[in-house]
Amino acid sequence: MSEASSLFTRLEYRLAQQLFHTRWLPRSPRTQRLTMHLFQRCADAGHPAALSQYGHMLFHRGVSPQDKARGARYVLEAAHAGDAKAQYQAGQIREHGCAQYPRRDDHAVTWYARAGEAGHPLAATRLARAYRNGELGLPVDTEKAGHWQALADRLAGLAGSLDVGSLDAGSMDRAEGETRH
Repeated sequence: MSEASSLFTRLEYRLAQQLFHTRWLPRSPRTQRLTMHLFQRCADAGHPAALSQYGHMLFHRGVSPQDKARGARYVLEAAHAGDAKAQYQAGQIREHGCAQYPRRDDHAVTWYARAGEAGHPLAATRLARAYRNGELGLPVDTEKAGHWQALADRLAGLAGSLDVGSLDAGSMDRAEGETRH
């Protein structure tokens, strides 16, 4: 992808985000179609955040099985690109299974671990519960459960303690760096 098309894709994604989150804009079917079209264009261009967000929307809200399958494919592509939210969603997809991706506990554990290490507190919490209760094909292991729970608590505390208004740019960069690992 050339630098110009990459810039254009980032701008389209930003516009799609604005349309998606703007409350004052009427929620007309035309606006919704435009927003979804922009997300799809960005996802098809390989934009990791668009792959994650659009894939999540398709997987959970898609009408046809083809939409859900395409959504799962987008989520997994974003997960492979390193998006922590997509890695957590990939864990969910592999834990519960779907038409295109059957249930695989070993893959779910791998995705949850990647997401947890990348700073996703729900993924760390899910692994802590799995080790505590012997779920996802894992043996009961209180030491590993404690490790993942401590990480989840630290990540949740970090997310809860971030008050954007009281942070300067340097401390925000340091806080974000801690969650990304």
